[in-house]
Amino acid sequence: MKTAMRRARAAIVVGAAMLATGCATTGPVSKVDPFEPWNRAMYAVNDVVDGQFVRPAVQAYVDYMPVPIQMVIHNVFGNIEDLFSAINGLLTNKLDKAGNDLGRVLLNTLAGIGGMIDVASDAGIPKGNLDFGLTFGTWGFPQGPYLFVPLLGPTTVRDGTGLIVRFYAGPVGFIPDVPTRNVLYGVGAVDLRAQALGPESLIDQASLDRYTFIRRAYLQRREYLLYDGKVPPEKEEE
Repeated sequence: MKTAMRRARAAIVVGAAMLATGCATTGPVSKVDPFEPWNRAMYAVNDVVDGQFVRPAVQAYVDYMPVPIQMVIHNVFGNIEDLFSAINGLLTNKLDKAGNDLGRVLLNTLAGIGGMIDVASDAGIPKGNLDFGLTFGTWGFPQGPYLFVPLLGPTTVRDGTGLIVRFYAGPVGFIPDVPTRNVLYGVGAVDLRAQALGPESLIDQASLDRYTFIRRAYLQRREYLLYDGKVPPEKEEE
């Protein structure tokens, strides 16, 4: 029975991918999304896998894990991201953001018990939200095609490369004990996915084509962050 169920679920995934490929838009190809048929297929695969397995597990985490523990987990991982944001601020000469992020890390680490409490946000210190993808963009590397990667979500060639750098440079990767390292990777992924549960209902209400909506929202936000809110008209997506 279990084998039959696994095969049925696999068939659903493959069928969804094939259907998505066949239902891809027939209009002019977007210059930012030249691989749209493939991306739509990957989006369909992700929709099935996430809906059947990932989202229910993450929803259970949100429903049953005590909120204070959820906040501690989120704050600890956020403190690590603030450190990398500070590094990228220095690499791109955005010294104000780098200073804020370094201040956040110091304050949260020392006064926030190793980052478990987000004292810096209570003190009004803003996050820089910088990453290696934005750094590569500031250095002049082209964005490259839009990509949708199952379980990862929307990205571009440039941002995806930045994610790879971030993954290998992160402190979790240096933990020698493999089970512990994998558990922390999993906890971080669950925390990240949990943050997306809220916006999903907005996407469902605001869009007829969820794929296009997600693509546009992602690219616009990345441009906004890259240009600090001052996006040149010629850089606006579609």
